[in-house]
Amino acid sequence: MLSREGLFRRSVLNPRRSSRSLLTALLLGAAPLAGAQGAAQLTLTTDQTVAYVNGVATPLPAAPRLIGGRTLVPLRETAALLGQPVSEVGGQLQVGRLNVDPARGTVFLAGAAQPSGSVVDVSGVPYVPVRLLADALNATLSVGPDGRTLTLAALAQGVNPLAPQARFSTDKTVYAPGERVVYTEYAFDPDGADLTSRRWTGRQEVFFQPGTYTVTLQVTNSRGLQSAPFSRTLRVEGPAVDTPLTYALKYAEPGDRFPDPQLRSYPLAPTQPTFRENHPLLFSNSPEVPTQSGVLYQDSLAGRVRLLGYHINGLKTGARLHILARNLEGGPVELRTERQGETAPTRIETLLGQVTLLDYFASTGGPTLTLAPGATVPVYSSPTLTPGTGVNVMQDLVASGRVELTFLMLEEALPPTAQVAQQLPYLPHDGKHQRGTFENAVRGLRVNLTTLPARLVIGDGQVDPAITGVDKLTGQPQRLAGNYGVRYHLEVYGAAGTAVAFSPRGGLYRGAMHVQDGPLAQTIKLPRTGNAIEPDQPVLLWRTRSDRLDLDLVPASGSNLPVSLIFYRGGTGTGTGTGYGGLFKPYQP
Repeated sequence: MLSREGLFRRSVLNPRRSSRSLLTALLLGAAPLAGAQGAAQLTLTTDQTVAYVNGVATPLPAAPRLIGGRTLVPLRETAALLGQPVSEVGGQLQVGRLNVDPARGTVFLAGAAQPSGSVVDVSGVPYVPVRLLADALNATLSVGPDGRTLTLAALAQGVNPLAPQARFSTDKTVYAPGERVVYTEYAFDPDGADLTSRRWTGRQEVFFQPGTYTVTLQVTNSRGLQSAPFSRTLRVEGPAVDTPLTYALKYAEPGDRFPDPQLRSYPLAPTQPTFRENHPLLFSNSPEVPTQSGVLYQDSLAGRVRLLGYHINGLKTGARLHILARNLEGGPVELRTERQGETAPTRIETLLGQVTLLDYFASTGGPTLTLAPGATVPVYSSPTLTPGTGVNVMQDLVASGRVELTFLMLEEALPPTAQVAQQLPYLPHDGKHQRGTFENAVRGLRVNLTTLPARLVIGDGQVDPAITGVDKLTGQPQRLAGNYGVRYHLEVYGAAGTAVAFSPRGGLYRGAMHVQDGPLAQTIKLPRTGNAIEPDQPVLLWRTRSDRLDLDLVPASGSNLPVSLIFYRGGTGTGTGTGYGGLFKPYQP
């Protein structure tokens, strides 16, 4: 097996390696025993630091010694090579039938005291006579004609025959830095019980630094029995195959992070505005934390509109967010919900934005309401918000005539009626957040990938200008920092063979994006798990198959802007490359 050969080569290349570290490697399972309960044959030579286990050369941290006319062997190291467990309690060592107290110099074999000098301390390593150890382990001992070569054979002890067995292999034993390691696990249970957990130590898909690495697996079955550790040792040497960046572009899964400290130096991808049907955005985010019932925002319009409300209940009681629509025409008006996403209630701000977007992209439409002249109906009502919890809703509506839309925060006891709304005060702007009507809720861009890597910046207010509008309650102009609620539709050309990644530039971010890559349509989370927060650790989004890639992105409420999309020339590895397995319904922009 590689582990012993690797340790042997390592001891030759680095003779000053401590005996303790080598012993640790041996105890972790590097020694290739004949089997979980098989025989181990150990051949030792006096004053030699190389031993042979089942014929395989293995470094021995402490050599056998001839002391006082007797051949002594290092206790822990020899037992480890024979597959024998050594326990230590209160400074006393126990292996097989042998109990040794190195500090007191006492030794007992099956409870019988042994003569003085049965344990000798050599530079902090306890030695015992080889014949005594053989007796303790019920091992056979033979001595070569030269009197210096010793052969011990013993059965491995301490294995529960009902316990599962951990097993795995790797496709190679020696790797170049940056070369992918392929693991094949074949752990099993002797009675066929299910393996319910696996614990890996030292496992990595790739090692970028030269050296010797030990990988260990332990498994547990459905009865709660745990296997003994099973280890293999890998050696990493030679010229590098990949850097962390090039490796990620080949093999990373969508949602994985990877390091790229150079990404801020990449040129901006050339863009051109594209004509798309536009519509206004009614944005209600101030006061973000209302402390009383009242009107948060209000405006009237006809046609298509996007509504976005983001508020936290600052009342001392349960409350709900409502959006009311009132018909201002002399005849009936139809009001149709094209798409809606919402999150409520939660105290986790980044959940508000991400779940709402995933819900929004998965939406296939809502009801069509018919409003009589002067009639008022709620087009959205949140669940009850306990104090301190929040709500985020994004809704696309189409009205066949002019309607008045009102965002209300109401304590739970108040009904969402026109009469109640008319009696409530208009809550003042909190001076920190935005509200208003913004005329351009869609930003279409054609992105031409001529030089790679390249980046596209969203929500910085400079390269990507903030949209402007008016707070209709006060008449004050508004600038929507971050462009929250704006849908970016990106037509990316020259995209075939590229890898797309996402970099948070302003801090913590959790959102979602819809991808159309030829016939593939999918919504993906940004990132797959947790939060994107490190600007120099972008998150892989997609590996593109088609020359044109369509991306739909809405800056997520509760997250920080700006963000960047990074386009790389894709690797040629075997990464899956196309997202999350169709968990969401296709989104049609």
